[in-house]
Amino acid sequence: MDEKTNNLVLEHLRHIRGSVDDIREDMREVKSRLGLLEQQYAIISGRLDRLTDRVERIERRLDLVEHSP
Repeated sequence: MDEKTNNLVLEHLRHIRGSVDDIREDMREVKSRLGLLEQQYAIISGRLDRLTDRVERIERRLDLVEHSP
């Protein structure tokens, strides 16, 4: 290849590498934010489980639960 072709190829490779670096950084941010969402979901899920248990206990104490035959 001549010098002009080599420079053109190198220019394209640099552009591609820059784009890949940008995508890599975006993916790091997405993974970080997804991790935070997963933690928040786990907290909310645990709270809902405890709330369900408390409501069931209240219903039993107030005898609001239908008994099966």
